[in-house]
Amino acid sequence: MPRILLASKSPRRHELLSAAGIAHQVIESGVDDGQLKPGLVSPEEWVAALAYMKAAAAASRRVSIPGYTQPTEPEVIVGADTVVIDDGEIIGQPRDRTDADRILNRLANGSHSVVTGIALIDAATGRRELFWDRAEVCVGPIPALELNTYLDSNLWQGKAGAYNLAERLSAGWPITYEGDPGTIMGLPMLMLIQRLESFIRSSI
Repeated sequence: MPRILLASKSPRRHELLSAAGIAHQVIESGVDDGQLKPGLVSPEEWVAALAYMKAAAAASRRVSIPGYTQPTEPEVIVGADTVVIDDGEIIGQPRDRTDADRILNRLANGSHSVVTGIALIDAATGRRELFWDRAEVCVGPIPALELNTYLDSNLWQGKAGAYNLAERLSAGWPITYEGDPGTIMGLPMLMLIQRLESFIRSSI
């Protein structure tokens, strides 16, 4: 079996792969997409492009990471990126507490989409596959005290749309959704498992 490298520092993506029984190694891509703008492409094309940038960067820098050993098996790099779309506007990760407050107040009492893009790269050949998945989320009213407590916790940091689905459901927030919950949390696991298995079969 190939060695799976996850080109993401997101603990949620690591947890999703681990929960699915997919052995992998985490490797940060070094890509900071905070200053990048999507231009005229669709949200789906944008997240797929960012996922590929991260996977490609991780593929090129993996050999310089301390402790890295050249494997005897193939290596497959998995890159991912997630955005929230509200009224046609792409919303990424909040810049600070004020921005997180603005985003969550915007998403409350309404519905939005979450799109996650995935890139798979065969490190030896450069062969790649890009795809994405979309889910729909509805958020009810969030009491001001509860919202402020959440903002003070800093749990919004590094999360597209300033929230993590599983965490907020556990906290009792009024959230419903349609689609793969993994898509909302950073990896569309239902689709990823199938695509990854097919990609691996063609890489061995």
